[in-house]
Amino acid sequence: MWERLKKFFKHSETLFWARLQMAAGAIAGLVTYVDPSVIAPILPAEWFPAFLVINGIATEYLRRRRASDLE
Repeated sequence: MWERLKKFFKHSETLFWARLQMAAGAIAGLVTYVDPSVIAPILPAEWFPAFLVINGIATEYLRRRRASDLE
């Protein structure tokens, strides 16, 4: 099963991370459309800037981990 998942994402953590973000964003969008107060305890508005920075660092780490031209 793990090999099938890795093959689906072409052995790329960056592709996995991007698709996970897309799925989480779609779910969050649907949830906030139905009832915005549901997502507030999970990600309060004052945490959002920190979330963006951490997300950016994780994305950059995953991209550089596989990039042979950056070594």
